[in-house]
Amino acid sequence: MPTTETAARLTLDFAPPIARVTLHHPPLNVIDVPMMEELARSFAEAEARQDICAIVLAGDGKAFSAGVDVAAHTPDKVNDMLTKFHAVIRALIATKNVTIAAVHGHCLGGGAELAMVCDIVYTTESAKWGFPEIKLGCYPPVACTALAALVGQKRAAELILTGRLISGKEASEIGLANRALSEEELQATVDECVATLRKLSPTALAVAKKASYAWDSMHFDKGLARAERIYFDELMKTADAHEGIRAFMEKRGPKWAGK
Repeated sequence: MPTTETAARLTLDFAPPIARVTLHHPPLNVIDVPMMEELARSFAEAEARQDICAIVLAGDGKAFSAGVDVAAHTPDKVNDMLTKFHAVIRALIATKNVTIAAVHGHCLGGGAELAMVCDIVYTTESAKWGFPEIKLGCYPPVACTALAALVGQKRAAELILTGRLISGKEASEIGLANRALSEEELQATVDECVATLRKLSPTALAVAKKASYAWDSMHFDKGLARAERIYFDELMKTADAHEGIRAFMEKRGPKWAGK
C-alpha cells in the first residue's frame, strides 16, 4: 500500500516495489547537513524493506540540486559535512535497489555527484550540470574518484579543473546521463523505466547490480578514501580554499594567494 513520509528537506514515497525520494529545500534544493541526514535515513529505510527494488531520486521545484551548502565547507564544519555526504554517496552505491535519478534544472557540485552515482540517469536537455567547486578553491571528491569512469579521463579533467557547466544534452552525449529529454518527456520516461523494473525479479536485479559493480566498487572505496584524505590533509590547509569559501559567502571575487 502506498505511503508517504515527509521530512523537513525531502519526501519519501513508498509504492512497492518503488520508493521515491524527492528533495524539497527551496529554492534550489541545496544539500545541507540536515538533508544529508534525512537522505541517509531514507535510503536505509528503503534498503530494509523487502518489498522495494528501486529508488527514484528527484528534486522538487525548479532544480534537482544546486549542490552542497557552501556554508558547510568552513574549517569548523567541513569534516562533519564531508563525512555525512559521503555516507549518503556510499549508501547509494551499496544499495541493492536499482537507483534512478530524474534531473532537471540545476544539477551542480554535490547534486551532480548524487545523480551521477545512480544506476540510471535521465535528464532534461536544458538541465545545467557541472562541478564548480574549483572556482571556490576546492574540488569534488566523488567526481574526482568516479567521473572518469563515466565520461573518460580527459572530459572528467576538463569538467573538474575548469568548473565548466554543460547542458543535460551534453551530459547525455558524454555518458554522464543515459538520455536527455524534453521537460515534458522526463517523467514519462522515468515511469516507463519503473514499469519495466516492476515486471522483473527483484532478486535478480539486486544480484545483477552487485555483480556489475563488483570490480568498480573496490576501486571506488579506495579512491574516495584517498580523495578524502587529500581534501582534509592538504586542501583544507591551504589559504586559497578558505578564501574561496569566504569570498563566495561574502559575495565578492576571491583573492588567491597561491598557497
